Amino acid sequence: MPELPEVETARRRAERVLRGRRIASVAVRPDPIVFAGVAPARFAAALRGRRVLGVRRKGKHLWLELDRRPFPLFHFGMTGSFEIYGDGQPRPRFWKVEIATEEGACLAISDPRRLGRIRLRQHPETESPLAGLGFDVLEGLPKAPELGALLARRHGPAKAVLLDQSLFAGVGNWIADEALYQAAIDPRRPASSLGPAEVRRLRARLLGIVRLAVAVGADDRRFPRTWLFHRRWGRAPDARTARGERIVHLTIGGRTSAFVPSRQR
Repeated sequence: MPELPEVETARRRAERVLRGRRIASVAVRPDPIVFAGVAPARFAAALRGRRVLGVRRKGKHLWLELDRRPFPLFHFGMTGSFEIYGDGQPRPRFWKVEIATEEGACLAISDPRRLGRIRLRQHPETESPLAGLGFDVLEGLPKAPELGALLARRHGPAKAVLLDQSLFAGVGNWIADEALYQAAIDPRRPASSLGPAEVRRLRARLLGIVRLAVAVGADDRRFPRTWLFHRRWGRAPDARTARGERIVHLTIGGRTSAFVPSRQR
């Protein structure tokens, strides 16, 4: 599933192509699941002829800021993505919307598993679903004392709390596992049990992971080889970190979690 680094990378690519450009045409492929609460024809009409002022993001949600409301809001779900190509080139498989600028650049939203959502919103940040999100981990992570106060009120497992989008917008499964691994915190511990030093460590690791992943364009081949990311997949019983530490897989909050008992306390 695309997490914050993948979505931020998509935002930056889309902004390079669309910002300052006028939308010449919008093609839609009707899909009653992906188009949430808006008819595809109405969605296309709302965008056609509008100038794109910017591409914005909060958590895992993206929207185009246009010169007139409403704005299109996108969520990739598990397999959604932006595809960018030139006019005349074939559309990607599983496309749902294609936006073409007057200059001939095309951006399509593709979604093979149909778990993403396409919406129209007058004020995205104050309407559902963005209104229910917490702070954006890349751009709005609170300082350690404030974060500690928030965690002190959360008695669920630290891993489950990190995945709560009403608190940590943009954090997904692998980021949560990586941050807890690097911060040496057992994912099963109640979030409220973390001391000030642990909160500072978790905050620093979380921010560092997201910033680095964004800096390399979410290209996981460029993630440090010591990261748990490279060894956490597949629930292999003999999985080891790059340091030779045993990796254990378990389910926390309904999600598969990877952690290292010899390191995480």
